[in-house]
Amino acid sequence: MPRWKTILAIAGILLAATPLTAGQICQPTLTVKDVNFSPVVNLRRYWSATIAVDAWPCARGTGLFALGFVRSAENAPNFEFLEPFIWHAGETKVRVEFWADEAVERYWLADVAPCPCRGE
Repeated sequence: MPRWKTILAIAGILLAATPLTAGQICQPTLTVKDVNFSPVVNLRRYWSATIAVDAWPCARGTGLFALGFVRSAENAPNFEFLEPFIWHAGETKVRVEFWADEAVERYWLADVAPCPCRGE
């Protein structure tokens, strides 16, 4: 088979396969609630929260997300970081460990991975 016919055949296969593999992308809705710090134990404490997850548009009941934090400490500069988590439809409990002298200046939902849509 001539080379151009092979290239044309491969291009046709790729174009035909694209609609099958490129399904519609949806996004769950995550809301942070019930935020608190635990008491200090062994010079550590835990920031915890409940993440309410509305995953109705998603075909799967789990996915990835990250929370961003700005941490302040008594003897150190503020530090910004991301902490990865897995969400589950309904509610997901999360917790992050901090030293006794650290506080959370700010937190946010940093990244919620898209999910395949229901019915795809």
